Amino acid sequence: MKPSRRHFLHLAAGFAALPCVAPFAWAQAYPARPVRIIVGYPAGGAADITARLIAQSLSTSLGQQFVVEARPGAATNIATEEVVRAAPDGYTLLLVTQTNAVNATIYDKLDFNFMRDIAPVASILRVPGVMVVNASVPAKTVAEFIAYAKANPGKLNMGSGGNGSAQHLYGELFKMMTSIEMVHVPYRGQVLPGLIGGELQVVFNPVPSTIGFIKAGKLRALAVTTATRLQALPDIPTVAETVPGYEASGWFGLGAPKGTPPEIVGKLNHEINAALADPTLKAKITDLGGSVLTGTPGEFGKLIAAETQKWGEVVKMASIKLD
Repeated sequence: MKPSRRHFLHLAAGFAALPCVAPFAWAQAYPARPVRIIVGYPAGGAADITARLIAQSLSTSLGQQFVVEARPGAATNIATEEVVRAAPDGYTLLLVTQTNAVNATIYDKLDFNFMRDIAPVASILRVPGVMVVNASVPAKTVAEFIAYAKANPGKLNMGSGGNGSAQHLYGELFKMMTSIEMVHVPYRGQVLPGLIGGELQVVFNPVPSTIGFIKAGKLRALAVTTATRLQALPDIPTVAETVPGYEASGWFGLGAPKGTPPEIVGKLNHEINAALADPTLKAKITDLGGSVLTGTPGEFGKLIAAETQKWGEVVKMASIKLD
């Protein structure tokens, strides 16, 4: 029997609809097998804990295992390159951090372009910093510290976890915005013992690893580095209250290889935002010293772009080179 013209038209219409139906079907079926979240830091740190919290929530809500895999090394570049080279199918994700934004400038040559090769999925949390000084420093406020530093140019030591680290960048931004001179002293281990012992005068450190020393009276907090005051340290002002426009904080989110279907990205974003609205997860993030950071993939992309530009300018102006 010879097929009718109507039959051909019906088949053509069906095939034409397939591109529209297929992505929806992918999103509906996703995930059909375990998903990997690659973390560029060793197990046990804040990045690893954050990834595991989100992995646990996604495993529960989506009915498949989200497995965290640590790929430390080369300041997260090893982990990032693994995800860049992975299939863009939603089954390999990257824990994105502020370090990714910094690496775009501080490394002269990378085998990938982070902004081009990683698609933003969802932001997760923000990690505040705090400006702390040794007890011997006479300044009790940011304004007094600036005056003290200007009266003693080049005599104050500012510690960090190494060239290009968050502590280093936060301090360099402060120096630029206040026109003060301090000597940067990079440490390969923990920096706070050097501050407590008096080798250093000031450190811009993450709140989670510092708040205990502040409450114990071993260090004096002058200000937090976020745009607004923190619930955990309500009596401590922000740096911006003295230095308008200053803001410096870490952040975590998820990214996927370029070309990952937007339906899958959207599904992950929806589930992550739903998880972040849960009071139990919020409390766990607060315990980490962080604050929930929700938003669309587009909003997370804008954050990454803004942070890449901001810290890129600091790296260039301070002539920061890797150790």
